[in-house]
Order: sequence, then structure tokens, then C-alpha cells
Amino acid sequence: MVCEYVKTFLTHMRVEKTASQLTLISYRTDLDQFFQFIAEHEKLDIRDIPLSSINHRTVREYISNMQKREFRRSTIARKLAALRSFVKYLCRENVLAGNPIANVSTPKQEKRLPRFLYPMEIDILMDAPDIGKATGSRDKAILETLYSSGVRVSELVGINLSDLDFDEEMIKIRGKGNKERLAPLGRQARESMISYINRGRPYILKSKHTTDEALFLNKSGTRLSARSVRNIVNKYVEQIALNQKVSPHTLRHSFATHLLNGGADLRTVQELLGHVKLSTTQIYTHLTTDRLKSIHYETHPRR
Repeated sequence: MVCEYVKTFLTHMRVEKTASQLTLISYRTDLDQFFQFIAEHEKLDIRDIPLSSINHRTVREYISNMQKREFRRSTIARKLAALRSFVKYLCRENVLAGNPIANVSTPKQEKRLPRFLYPMEIDILMDAPDIGKATGSRDKAILETLYSSGVRVSELVGINLSDLDFDEEMIKIRGKGNKERLAPLGRQARESMISYINRGRPYILKSKHTTDEALFLNKSGTRLSARSVRNIVNKYVEQIALNQKVSPHTLRHSFATHLLNGGADLRTVQELLGHVKLSTTQIYTHLTTDRLKSIHYETHPRR
């Protein structure tokens, strides 16, 4: 039966592919949803689904079902990627003689440019926290670090005190697949971080029985979660009345866009973002190209 191989597949992804915990949870959820779809359509208990149920027809029907439910193309693509990885694992382990879904095509992806903030909006957002409070000091350091270093929110919450090098103005970051890289810590982010560590963090730890090495702490004195960081960003976005949807990732997009607008080369930005493929970073060139075209249109005398 299919389900009995999921556990070993996830172990394979964790050990051999060094997949993060979030990736493993996502894979588990996506596979469970596919199996649930098969179970409902074939009137089976999910534990009794045979390997033969993973075939071109069932996967095409699953895609059609997701499209009818108006799933985003990116969501459909992610769920198919999880299923493809699982099937490739079964083939590698000789559980399947051949790949039954090799010819299933992924729906064409829409080109969605990442949202970013303009420098003036960044300045307003950075000044929003009340640094006279411990949590405000922490929040200021969080916002400055997200924008200064371009780190993912999952990377931000994983930072420990020992990862900081204030002399070199660098942070050791553990990225996707536990790959380590160094990220820059700009002057303003450094100052905010030092202020938080010297005054805000000790106040949060006051009367808390913890030896947590995490840099960013919640009110209980333990490591802040990615969800909490998203809530913090939302809080200040609402406070300053920015009329757009902003997430921690928006600050990462702003970091990359502003670097390229300032003349940074694509390879450097790729390394700073921790992207494995240059093609992943190239989406930001669309933003900078649009800006150049706009400036040309507005300022050139022959336009």
C-alpha cells in the first residue's frame, strides 16, 4: 500500500536531502491531500490505496479538481512537485518499475512580480516600533534585520546569539537544507540589535527560567516563531496605514530590489539571498527593468 512508504520517504528527504522541518510538513500535507482525494474517488480507506492508484489519470483528475477549487497555479505546482519527489523515491527504491506520472505536465505558471516597498516606505516602517519598550526594541531589530540582511523569516527566527559578529557586521545564517552563509548586518540594523540585546532582551528574560540561545524571544522567554514575526510585521503595517499587503518576505524582496537598483550585480544578490539558482534571483531584474523604462519614458526628450 502507498501510505506505508511515506514515512521512509520523509526520512530520506530529511537525511539525504537535508530538507527543513517546514518542507517536510509541507510534503506530508500535500501527499495526504492527494491520498485523501484518491480514497474519496475510489471509495477506499486511505490506508488501503494501492500503488497502482498513482497513475497519469488520477493525477490529471487531481489537477482538474484543484483547478475547479480555484487553487493558485503556484499551489498546484508545489503539490505536484511533492508528488513527483515521492514517486521518484519509489522508483529509486524499486517499489515502482517505472514512473507512471512522468508525462503529467505542470500547469503554466503566471508571472507574478514580487511586491516591494519604496525606500521612503521602508523608513516609515522602521521608525514605527516604540523602542522605549522591550518588545518595541525587539521589533525594531527584527524589521531592521529583515531588510538589512534580506533573510527569510525562517532564517531570522533561527538566529542564535553566537551567530552574531558585530565587529565584522555579519550574521551566520542557516538557510534551506541547513546550508550556512554569511549575511551582512548594516549599521542601523547593528545599532538596533545591540540596543535590543543590551536592554530589551534582558527585560524579556527577567524572571524567566530559560537558557535559550535564541536571539529573538517571545514574552515567555523562548524562541520567537515565524508566525509571530509575521504578526509583528502586520501590526506595524496597520499602524502606519500602508495601503498594501506586506509580509516579512516583502522586506526580503525590497532588499534585493534596492540592491539591484543601486547597481549591485545579480550574482552578488544571488549569494546574499542564498539562492541556489541564478534564475530564482532573475525575477528581480524585471522590477529594475520596469523602473529603468519608467525613468526613460518620463525624462527622455524624444519620448
